Amino acid sequence: MSTESAATSTSAGTTTPARGPEPHGLGASLTAEDARAKTEGTFPYAADLWAEGLLWAAVLRSPHPHARIVSVDTTHARAMPGVRAVLTHEDVPGTATYGRGIVDRPVFASEVVRHHGEPIAAVAADHPDTARMAAAAVIVEYEVLDPVTDPEQAFDAAPLHPDGNLIRHIPLAHGDSEAAGETVVEGLYRIGRQDPAPIGAEAGLAVPRPDGGVELYVASTDPHGDRDRAAACYALAPDSVKVVVTGVPGATADREDPGFQLPLGLLALKTGCPVKLTATREESFLGHSHRHPTLLRYRHHADAEGRLVKVEAQILLDAGAYADTSSDALAAAVSFACGPYVVPNAFIEGWAVRTNNPPSGHVRGEGAMQVCAAYEAQMDKLARKLDMDPAELRMRNVMSTGDVLPTGQTVTCPAPVAELLTAVRDAPLPPLPKDSPEDEWLLPGGPEGAGEPGAVRRGVGYGLGMVHMLGAEGADEVSTATVKVQDGVGTVICAAVETGQGFATLARQIVQDTLGLDEVHVAPVDTDQPPAGPGCRGRHTWVSGGAVERAAKMVRTQLLQPLAHKFGMSTELLQIADGKITSYDGVLSTTVEEAMDGKELWATAQCRPHPTEPLNETGQGDAFVGLAFCAIRAVVDVDIEIGSVRVVELSVAQDVGRILNPARLAARIEAGVTQGVGAALTENLRTPRGLVRHPDLTGYALPTALDAPAIRIVKLVEERDVVAPFGAKAVSAVPVVTSPAAVASAVRAATGRPVNRLPIRPQAAVVPVG
Repeated sequence: MSTESAATSTSAGTTTPARGPEPHGLGASLTAEDARAKTEGTFPYAADLWAEGLLWAAVLRSPHPHARIVSVDTTHARAMPGVRAVLTHEDVPGTATYGRGIVDRPVFASEVVRHHGEPIAAVAADHPDTARMAAAAVIVEYEVLDPVTDPEQAFDAAPLHPDGNLIRHIPLAHGDSEAAGETVVEGLYRIGRQDPAPIGAEAGLAVPRPDGGVELYVASTDPHGDRDRAAACYALAPDSVKVVVTGVPGATADREDPGFQLPLGLLALKTGCPVKLTATREESFLGHSHRHPTLLRYRHHADAEGRLVKVEAQILLDAGAYADTSSDALAAAVSFACGPYVVPNAFIEGWAVRTNNPPSGHVRGEGAMQVCAAYEAQMDKLARKLDMDPAELRMRNVMSTGDVLPTGQTVTCPAPVAELLTAVRDAPLPPLPKDSPEDEWLLPGGPEGAGEPGAVRRGVGYGLGMVHMLGAEGADEVSTATVKVQDGVGTVICAAVETGQGFATLARQIVQDTLGLDEVHVAPVDTDQPPAGPGCRGRHTWVSGGAVERAAKMVRTQLLQPLAHKFGMSTELLQIADGKITSYDGVLSTTVEEAMDGKELWATAQCRPHPTEPLNETGQGDAFVGLAFCAIRAVVDVDIEIGSVRVVELSVAQDVGRILNPARLAARIEAGVTQGVGAALTENLRTPRGLVRHPDLTGYALPTALDAPAIRIVKLVEERDVVAPFGAKAVSAVPVVTSPAAVASAVRAATGRPVNRLPIRPQAAVVPVG
């Protein structure tokens, strides 16, 4: 067929290429079902919801990071025209606290406020402006207290919470404490507070039910967990609360704030009307959890050839006012404190403590990202002291399958770290910028920046990172899925939320691949479906995808069994491809539609990975289901006079197990790398004396499209993990973990400065004259 004939005419008289059937099944770059709606702006986000008789909500938040509440007077707010309800801690009928890990965070502060922005009261009114004015009219008398904002001071400070200031302490001990190396390097490192910065701020709608229950329409990534927390707060049975997932605008963490949802349902139950709450960007910054700011002290011992002998470290996580997932983050930080390197002797102490800073919680690669920045800085120091190439030093120490983590767990999954490092090390370097006016934009600082070409130095650095997949330390990871087929159309019912990680697309691909169907849909998610768990750490690709695969295979057996029986053969001798069922010998050939004969087939299945165990009193235990690894080489240009940094290129090699959707996988890696660049150079939520400074997207500097560097994926290692469904690994967290360390390493190479803080401040990249 000629090029001209492969076009179709449009009403405007122009021609566009004819679109053939979209490739489908595992391994194809299947387009997401909601891609067109999101591109055109017609996708229904939670902020777009509406209901008859709608009321609007607003929340009053504390202006102080630490204060005693003397009194709360709601008289004036209740008297305002249009106000339908004003709630405080006295109006919570059930459990007054909540939490994802430890239940320690109040729905409304009662006696003490422990962080800036903590909710005090909530209002429902007939207009959003009225609700905001009524919230501002609630009079709160505070006795302001000195905040504890330095996590090191939390050990000796008066308890900020009835549970005390220490959330968890892990003293990991592995090997011989007396071991020592010929070469020793030490370092002190600080990692700042990164915000998830979701594209859309939190929003939701609560609708009371005639039976006394309530429905919450929110962008939840853990609907059953949110339902159970809400039911406990409302003093209702879990089946009286329904969470309907609507319009998740993408999640780079468990982005929703449960404390945002709980007042919403309380107001709906109190007023008997639908209530909508849309957070401002400031409220979003104040309400949800952030990445743990971390202080790290390291000492590395190596022999004369650069092989690691012992690693000693102290890791202090600032959990903020409440525990949230800090225990999990600390376990990851301590377990991965040595990185993907063979370390025969490791002694790591880790603490997570409460302060009066904003709450910290789950953000991609929590714990692992902070220690990666520190241990890679240590590797650079060792290389410099030993006068060795940084890549060669790393190559002499990388782990592989069969090696042992400092926790005593054997690495049984594929760990091709040497292959990844070799790929980025040997990739061609980008060309040097030309010293000419037309290439001025290449300078750090951009067009017409302050930089001078003569002050620009180029640096090349490396980062090797690792993360764990799924939950850890005995977490029961389980998901349930149902697959139905009728009239040649497949439907997947699973409460795994599509947060941008691609589960909804993957589910379609699995059913297409297993049953030979072209048209497959994924049902909307709500809590009437069986639980699938939260959407983090790649668990839906593994656990929920595994459940979908098992259910689809059960339907496949139902479909093929009658045919196999009729022709006297086993179902294993039949195959489905391109909508046709054929036997190995060609005797049988029919279509899936003919074999269905108008029947409806369905099956429900669960997937539960092998169990793990908690770390013991010395930090030992098989705590993780699986691991993923990444190597990144960063190339940066630094103006050593003013300290501005431009990331020229990041070369990425990653072990992915198996590529299920090439386009989606590449996009996830590129997005993760870019998020890591933000943590390396610009993103730092500043909280002087516990007060969130500039809680907006002007004061909080996210990397834009102009800041995003060239990202080259130089190698994807497909060595399947035999215990994972499809053999695939999580892909988005590990580049977030690795890229900040790589960028910092490159800045060190360009400037010779230690660079011991993230994000990198300009003064850290300035080379003093003389």
